[in-house]
Parts: sequence; structure tokens; C-alpha cells
Amino acid sequence: MEQFNVTGMSCAACSARVEKAVKSVPGVTGCSVSLLTNSMGVEGTAEDAAIIRAVEQAGYGASPKKAAAAASTSAELDALADHETPKLKRRLIASLGFLLVLMYFSMGHMMWGWPLPRWFDGNHIAMGLVQLLLAGIVMVINQKFFINGFKGLVHRSPNMDTLVAMGSMASFVWSTYALFAMTDAQLHGNEELVMHYMMEFYFESAAMILTLITVGKMLEARSKGKTTDALKSLMKLAPKTATLLRDGAEVTVPIEQVQKEDIFVVRPGENIPVDGIVLEGSSAVNESALTGESIPADKAVGDKVSAATTNQSGYLQCRATRVGEDTTLAQIIRMVSDAAATKAPIAKIADTVSGFFVPAVISIAVVTTLVWLLLGRDVGYALARGISVLVISCPCALGLATPVAIMVGNGLGAKNGILFKTAAALEEAGRTRIVALDKTGTITCGEPTVTDLLPAADVTETELLTLAAALEGRSEHPLARAVLAYAEEKQLELPSVTDFTALPGNGLTAKLEDKEIFGGNAAFIGAKVAIPAALQTQAAALAAQGKTPLFFGGAHRLLGVIAVADTIKEDSPQAIRELRNMGIRVVMLTGDNQRTAEAIGRQAGVDEVIAGVLPEGKEAVIRQLQKYGKVAMVGDGINDAPALTRADTGIAIGAGTDVAIDAADVVLMNSKLSDVPAAIRLSRASLRNIHENLFWAFIYNIIGIPLAAGVFIPLGLTLNPMFGAAAMSLSSFCVVSNALRLNLFDLHSAKRDHPPKHVPALPAALVQPAAEEDTTASNQKEETAMKKTLTVEGMMCPHCEARVKKALEALPQVDKAVVSHEAGTAIVTLNAEVEDEVLKKAVEAQDYPVTGIQ
Repeated sequence: MEQFNVTGMSCAACSARVEKAVKSVPGVTGCSVSLLTNSMGVEGTAEDAAIIRAVEQAGYGASPKKAAAAASTSAELDALADHETPKLKRRLIASLGFLLVLMYFSMGHMMWGWPLPRWFDGNHIAMGLVQLLLAGIVMVINQKFFINGFKGLVHRSPNMDTLVAMGSMASFVWSTYALFAMTDAQLHGNEELVMHYMMEFYFESAAMILTLITVGKMLEARSKGKTTDALKSLMKLAPKTATLLRDGAEVTVPIEQVQKEDIFVVRPGENIPVDGIVLEGSSAVNESALTGESIPADKAVGDKVSAATTNQSGYLQCRATRVGEDTTLAQIIRMVSDAAATKAPIAKIADTVSGFFVPAVISIAVVTTLVWLLLGRDVGYALARGISVLVISCPCALGLATPVAIMVGNGLGAKNGILFKTAAALEEAGRTRIVALDKTGTITCGEPTVTDLLPAADVTETELLTLAAALEGRSEHPLARAVLAYAEEKQLELPSVTDFTALPGNGLTAKLEDKEIFGGNAAFIGAKVAIPAALQTQAAALAAQGKTPLFFGGAHRLLGVIAVADTIKEDSPQAIRELRNMGIRVVMLTGDNQRTAEAIGRQAGVDEVIAGVLPEGKEAVIRQLQKYGKVAMVGDGINDAPALTRADTGIAIGAGTDVAIDAADVVLMNSKLSDVPAAIRLSRASLRNIHENLFWAFIYNIIGIPLAAGVFIPLGLTLNPMFGAAAMSLSSFCVVSNALRLNLFDLHSAKRDHPPKHVPALPAALVQPAAEEDTTASNQKEETAMKKTLTVEGMMCPHCEARVKKALEALPQVDKAVVSHEAGTAIVTLNAEVEDEVLKKAVEAQDYPVTGIQ
């Protein structure tokens, strides 16, 4: 897919015209234009020059967008910065200053008798000249409306700017005519006619239209400026330098100079610069930047490491395998960029309607003028009626209908810790039909904790926990930290142990007062002491719940079992119930194995569980789910960024990574899952409010336009300028007042949530492990592929599963490995014949014995 920046678009009519123009280019098979990001994604074989030429012929500008992954220089980062909002802010401040003075002269003095300098007494022409100058200054300040508006008219694609420009220009031109006509009336001493023309001034309307629409434009620009934050945050994650081994010496070089097969070193605390394979050393690497998982991954010789992850403990020497745009980080950046470019444009209601409203109003104004000429009226009278149509139909209230409701909704959300980053996000969230929830850190707390203590018959819980914590105190395993944290919480004094030994894949041993104590998996402990059948049954039940049972013993007896797991947040089940009661299907996405995932899913109460999903797989699942309705993705890690961007609404947990927050459309600052249904409720209320606002905006036009056109003149009713001004003010007042009612909305109340009569289930194919887009060919290959089952000892937890899975899938003959520490098996799907010994060596290199292969 080729990406382009598009300039000159101002509403949905513009993006539709650009899309239509590009799709007509030979060789283009698909085109998607995003008004929000001013970007365009094009698929096909057409040349860039032909695409750009088509956009320019449609009246807009286009230029190729550089690959986001390569945008690491300061100049390219600067190109992503928001330059438009400061310009609009300066325009708005300047416009308001002159508009207030203009309103004082026109409305303040004429309607409420506010005082003016003495030389203006009876000098109506002077007052008219002041208004003309002030309105002219505001029009010059906002000249962009006229440039874009009349350009759209020339290219036969009138847009919102066209109506704004014509309404403002018509008001100004008619008012200028009235001013000159006033001079003639004053020359002939006709004071009554002078006052008549004084009431025909619309200078304040000409300036106010531009100022109010500038407010909406500035809000839109601020939203657009946020869309590149995710890309900028991802770019900042990439290390700037790498330490290479050259001729036996360490040399620090810029990251751009790292080549494939280079040998680089990483010390504790440093970020890994590029993707590679460990050649020497072992360490725990924090991969949360890419995977979102809080538990560091153990790395040893032969393991893969990824750019932007952090080496926490040991010294690593690695060989570069993927550099530049090929790294995992760069691929995530590219996916975020592609998703942003192809995301369906969220057409604002007012912009959608304007596609019909603008040409309709222009047509009505022209027809009105012609009809009055045919009826024998003079040119001045007929022209006045046509201009009146444009004046009364100026889109002040229409322009305010959406932004005001969005502003109030955003403010209410912010007070409750729910941040909608764009107006589009507030509109779109309410249309959600499916919510996809990341497991770790979203449904669960994200850190392993002790959940159960099962002491042996003659052992107390305190004794079990004390001895277990003393033993685990020397271990660096993530599960050991959970046991230690629990012991600290209980304020236990831990005895000192000696002769500590860690047996990878099995457990730990040490001596306490010359007595051996040990801990590990059931197989390791069972070889030392007898494990009662009842305790084994209890441990199996805990494993079925997604927990990891750790067995401990000492002095030739079993001490008991401690279960550790990533626990569900307190508010998760209630939040999921509320979502389901709102008619929303809830799906959990996780990289965990199917058994653990289903256990968590049952506790949380979700509708479906999709397990074994890799980071890039989450984005693919979201694309599949979008076929069945609007999808909201809730996540907290960088690995969720592509899915958050691809989803119709991306929702980030506030305690998550910066990139997840930047990639999302909605941020939950309180990190509570219960804020997800609250955000959707607020969006639905805001959508209702927008529709109500549009009613008030259009009822004004429905009544005012016929009146302005002179339809009711036979009944003695014609357009009074004071009525036009009052109607315009009343319309805007109704819109603003209605929007303020949102402040009374209780977004945490579930009283108005009503479950629908029927919520269709998702297809079974979507809820299988590692759910990704399949093709017929791949399905056939899966059915006919060769499989082998390895019996593996020593695996204790999902962390162990991950090590075995990586080792097996690193073999070129292995397509996929499904590993279970509970069953002690690894089932491999092969694409070619492989010797059993090769499989065995790969697993045993990770210190897990293989006792059989079938």
C-alpha cells in the first residue's frame, strides 16, 4: 500500500471527491481517504505521478508519505508535528478582537443603545464605514475560507467552506451596497430611507460566520495533530546507538550503521538496539515495550532478542538478524501507520449533510432571484431576496451543532477520567457492537501474585510461606518475586539459607540449619517426597483455573503448595456484565495458552476467548471482527498499538505504555475497566445530543429559508433583518443550551442499559487459538501437516512454555508448537521431515528433559 499526504480538504465532500478521483486512475484497485489525518492509502499498480495528478485535477494537493519507520531524523519528526493549530489559534484571537468591536457598533448601539463617541451621533454613514472596515479585516484574517471555498466551487465540488465563504461574502456585498445606497438617500435628505438601509447591514454576520467556524476548525486541527503522536512515540523507543564488536574492540556507532550479521553487546540496563540472536551470556529481558507482558523473559544462547527491549541483568553478546525497517519495532510502526491511513473516515454529521445542503442552498438562492425577476420585480429586489436566502441559511448553528456537543461530552469525560482524543472518537465509541479486551493489564492486574496457600497436613500457612520465601529469596524468577512480595505483605521474618542452587526447568534447593529445603514443579518435588493424592488433585484444580502451583518441601517431608497467578481486577467482571447488558459482544485476546485463557475468561465472564495471539495477530483478529460490527479494542501495551489503531475505537488503560495511550482514541486515566461501558454510554448520549442539535439548526433553516425567499409575502410575511438576527441567535442558543444538558448525564449509571433481544454469536473460526486470517491453502496444509508430540519434563509455568515454544519454532521444519506445562507436552506441526534427535536437542538446550517423542 502506498501512502500520501493530502492537502486542501475541509469536509466529507472533499474526501469523497478525492477518493472518487483516485479510484478512476487506471491501475488503482483500492483507495481510502482519511479526512481526520489528511492522508490517503492507495492499492494497485498506478504510478505516484498519476495519482498525484488526479488529486490536483480534483482541486487538492498530494505528496508521497515517507515510510513511518524511517522517520527518525529530527526533520522528519518535525514534519509530523501539529503546525495548523497555532495558526488557527492566532486567527481566532485576532478575529474575536475585531468582532467584539464590530458587535458593539452594530448590535450594542443599534439594539441596546450603548454609547458611541459624539461624532457618530446621527452620522450613520460613519458607523457603516467602521463596520465595513472591521468586517473586511476579519475577512482578510480568515481569507483561507474564501480561497478553499471558491476553489471548490470552481472545481464543481462545493463544500462547507464554500457556503461559509458565500454566506459571508453575500452579507458583506449586500451590506456594502446598502451603505452606498444610504449615501444617496442621505444626499437627498431621506432620513427614513437612511434608517431603512441602516437596518440592512449584515457586516456583523459576515464576520461572525467566519469567527465561529474558525472555532470548529481549530478543534478539528487539534484532533488531527494528535493522530501522529503514536508514530512519534514509537520512533522515540528506537535506540539511537549500538555497541558493536569490531576487531575485538567495542565501538559505539549510530543505529543506522548496524548491518545484518554484526555482533553487538548489551549491558544490564541498556536497550537492545536491533533484532538478533544471543551468542553469549544469559539475562532477563524486559519485553513489555513490545509484548505488554510484565514478566521479564529469560534469554540464553540461541534465544531471539528484539529492538527496544531492555536487558535487566546479565551481559549479552548477540548477532544482528534484522535491522532498520525489518525489526519488530519498525514493523509495529509500519502497521500503526498503515492502519491510520486505511481507517474508514468518520464523517461528521454536519459535513455529511453539507454535501447536499450547500448546493441546495446555492440553488435555492439562484432560483429565488430568477423567480422574482420573472414576476416583474426589479433587479435590486430580486437580488435582495436571493442574498437573504444565503444570509439566513448561514451555517452558524450547523457548524456549532457537532463541536459544542463534542466539547461538553469531552469535558464530562475528562472530569470522570475518560479522555476522548478526537471528536471522531466520541462519536464512534457509541456505535460499538464488539469489545475486544487484552488480558494482561486490562482484565488482569498484570503482575503475578499469590492466590492460594495449601499447606500439608502438619504444616501451618505461616510456616509454609516463611520457608518458601526464604528459598525463593535467592531466585531471580518472576514467580519468586510474587512469593516474596506476599511474605513482605504478611511482615514475616525470613531465615537465611545457604548452598542455594537453581535447577532450570525443575526448581530450587538450599540448606536451612543443615536441613535441605526445596521447591519446584510436581515432578521435581515428587522425586524427593511423597505428594498426597488429595493435594495433587487440588493443585490440578488450581492449574485448571489458570494458576501456577509451586510445590515446597524440606527435611524429607512435603510442606505444601503455593499457587501464583495474574489475578483479575476487582471491577473486571462487573464491567464485562455491563457491556453485555448494553448489547455488546465481549471478546478476550491473549497470547496465553488456551487452557489458561479459558480459565481467566470464565472468571471474567466474557463471551469468547481467542488465545495464542501474537502481537501482529491481534491486529488481524480486529480486522476479522470488524466484519460483524463496529469494534472497540481495549489494551495497555505496545503490542496492542496496531490493534488499537486498526479498531474503530481504540481504548487504552491509563496505566499502560505511552505508545498504547498515543495509539488509542480513548484513554482511561483511572485504569478501570468499568470506565469502558461508561465511555460508550457517554458517546451514545453525545450522539443523541448531536442529532438534537442538528434538529435545532435545521428547523431554523426550514422556517427561515422560505421566509427569506419570499414564499410568505402573499400572507404579509417577509424577512425582517431583526428576525433573521434573532433567529440566528436563537438557533445557536438552543444548540448550546441543549449541549450543556450533557453535564447532567450520569455516565456510570446502568439504569438505562437494556439488553437487546438477540446478540448474534461470532463464528467459531474466530475463537480458535492463534486466531488469524486463514486461507484455503493454509487450512489444507494444516490438515495434511505432520505432527509430533514431545513429552517434556520440568516445565512449571507459562514462562517455561514460552521458552520451549521459542526453541521449537526456531527450527525451520517446525511451523507451530503448542506447549502445555500442565500436560507436560509439546505438539509440533511440521512442514518437512525432521529427526527426533533434532527436536530433542532444541528442547533440552533450554534445560527441559525430553522423555519421549510420538
